[in-house]
Amino acid sequence: MTPRAALDFIRRHGVVLEAARGLEPSLAQQIAGAPISGGWWGHPKGHEIYALIERMRDSRAVLVCTLARGRITYIHRRLWPAFIRHAASFAPGSLNQVREVHTASGRHVRADVEFPDWVSPSMRAAARALSARDARLQIEPWLQRYAA
Repeated sequence: MTPRAALDFIRRHGVVLEAARGLEPSLAQQIAGAPISGGWWGHPKGHEIYALIERMRDSRAVLVCTLARGRITYIHRRLWPAFIRHAASFAPGSLNQVREVHTASGRHVRADVEFPDWVSPSMRAAARALSARDARLQIEPWLQRYAA
């Protein structure tokens, strides 16, 4: 799978799990081409999965957060205004931007950016311009699953 195909998969579905099993599709499983038993890192396509996960985590078109009950979740940029408009409906912290920092020792440490600190002025304006009803229609499945 190419980075473009991975991003298209996220765009098409809107909300995707990084690797966990759940109601949303899993990017790791899509890359593998079949359900993964055990951890993806032991899968024959583990290196490809890792590389594409890193690319998606660095993409400006993807919010990496923990919307899906604490599991790493990708939300495509096309849905950000709707999620921002209804942010108060979700559990605190679930729309924080998950960021990983690579330390000098080689470890990965999370350094999340709290919601709404990661939201740009133009994205705030887009959220304000969207009616609450229209926003709700765009993200209804996730409001039903993950509303606080």
